[in-house]
Amino acid sequence: MLTHSTLRPEHPIPRSLAELAREFRLETWKRGSATRGDLDQVEISGVSLDSRDIADGDLYVGLAGARSHGAAFAAQARDAGAVAVLTDEAGAPLAEDSGLPVLITADPRAALGEVSAWVYRSTEDPPVLFSVTGTNGKTSVVYLIEAVLRQLGVRTGLSSTAERRAGDDTVVAGLTTPEASELHALLARMRENAVRAAAIEVSAQAVSRGRVGGVVFDVVGFTNLSHDHLDDYLDMDEYFEAKRALFDPDRARRAVVTVDSDWGRRLAEESRVPVTTLASGSVTEADWHVVVTEENRHSTAFTLSGPGGESIATSVPLFGWYMAANAALALLMLVEAGYEPEEIQHVLDRDGGIDVYIPGRAERVSGDDGPTVYIDYGHTPDAFLNTLDALRPLTPGKVIMVFGADGDRDKTKRDDMGAIAARGADVVVITDFHPRFEDPAEIRAALLAGARRAVPDREIHEVPDPREALRLAVALSRPGDTILYAGPGHEDYQEISGVKHPYSARDDARLALREAGWDGGDA
Repeated sequence: MLTHSTLRPEHPIPRSLAELAREFRLETWKRGSATRGDLDQVEISGVSLDSRDIADGDLYVGLAGARSHGAAFAAQARDAGAVAVLTDEAGAPLAEDSGLPVLITADPRAALGEVSAWVYRSTEDPPVLFSVTGTNGKTSVVYLIEAVLRQLGVRTGLSSTAERRAGDDTVVAGLTTPEASELHALLARMRENAVRAAAIEVSAQAVSRGRVGGVVFDVVGFTNLSHDHLDDYLDMDEYFEAKRALFDPDRARRAVVTVDSDWGRRLAEESRVPVTTLASGSVTEADWHVVVTEENRHSTAFTLSGPGGESIATSVPLFGWYMAANAALALLMLVEAGYEPEEIQHVLDRDGGIDVYIPGRAERVSGDDGPTVYIDYGHTPDAFLNTLDALRPLTPGKVIMVFGADGDRDKTKRDDMGAIAARGADVVVITDFHPRFEDPAEIRAALLAGARRAVPDREIHEVPDPREALRLAVALSRPGDTILYAGPGHEDYQEISGVKHPYSARDDARLALREAGWDGGDA
């Protein structure tokens, strides 16, 4: 795996800065003797928002920030190889000292997607594009789409919370959805690598902040909507509207919407693109239904049935009805893109089900003896509820839950997180996750209050160090018990006061099991 955060085309074709200015009607900052002729001498081959992530020939885009203006870093961008600046009226004087040509637009962020698409030519012969949005399950559905595409023999790309892929090239992800400049660079790299289909995880913030600007998805999917991100949105209605905006003709051609909730049914009604609906079970009215036929700790079998007798019966190597629902959404999105159900059924039968690995999502890190340990990225009340409900009937012994909460993120969900953990687990161990710049003791106190309010006599432990918390959970467990460590998922760090300290919950869980004399599974 590559370690750089951005996948760019390896052989970009430069474009004229003057042509860019004409195409987008950009004004030129009148700096000294600067004229349109100055632009004719400049060629750009990339776009970047980050002065620390500049490649030779880049157009540096300076955005207004909460604490400073990006245009103030134009000189650093120039020193790293940038050849021009795009910013707003406020940023232009700040970029002047760089000596670079400066172009002006009223809203550089709004223009970023279309500009990046033009520079990278990412709309020329693009792959079939799938996008997935929703509060929970986005990452899982993206990996499931990509896995089945590979089973169908399609060369694939992927962008998730965990990583970006363009064929065989992979980098670790930063944001859930990359900035528009990075996304179009990734699409251009996919074209170079002969990728024919790609799945992109899209957050509400990505839609609100223009990160998917300049992209039209062939099929967009919706998983669910539940309490999260109310630090970014005033209420659930505003959060919903951010998601709904993806279901417009300028962003998508058609959609698949899970209608298990009122939010899903509302979205299906308000979508401005054609919608196919999906429901879990057979009670809710929908075009397609998914029914779980068998489940255990290792896999979940299900049948996806549609109109006219069409169906796909298979399994996913993960526990829980919600993973079957995620897999059904992935399969139905493929059907809506034109893949025949019979063809999909054939390859799934051939391979014994969906052949997928989803990093840090209900990921089992234990072996055949001792307790069963799962590492999960779930960090919302609804994710806690679904996972605990799925684990209970599969666990002959106790369910022990280890978790914390993000600092500097939605504080309003912490009480519910603690309450759901206490109701669903036999033993609760509350620890630190990413306190960031918050006091970790205050975060733990909010989780503890929710847990104790919900079940006053529940066995609850407060252990600040996640390593010690995990070892306590292992010490309290026996064969037949399940330990759910929720929050860190695939991440390999813990963020404290702005510093990311190396920490992998997956690796630490395996080590803790081995220290206790149990099988730590395969790394």
